[in-house]
Amino acid sequence: MISITYAPKFLRQLNKLKPNLKAEVKERIVLFKKNLHDSRLRTHKLHGELSDCWAFSINHQYRIVFEYLSEKEVGFLKVDDHDVYKR
Repeated sequence: MISITYAPKFLRQLNKLKPNLKAEVKERIVLFKKNLHDSRLRTHKLHGELSDCWAFSINHQYRIVFEYLSEKEVGFLKVDDHDVYKR
C-alpha cells in the first residue's frame, strides 16, 4: 500500500470543502491507497508547469494533484476544482 504525505496547502484546501465533498475526498483517498491507477480515479500525468505531478478525480469537478516522493510514497499537493491546474 502507498504512503501519503499531505502538504499544508492540501490540508487547508481540504478543510474549506463542504462536508459532503470532504467525505467524497476521503472515499477516493481510500481507493487511491488500494490502487492508484484504478480506472474510477482517472489518474493522469500533468503537463506544463506541473509536469512533475499527477492528478486524479474526486468527481467531475474536483481533483487532487500529487507527486511521487518515492516508489511507495506520494505527496498530496492540492485539492480543488479544475482551476487547481492554474494555481
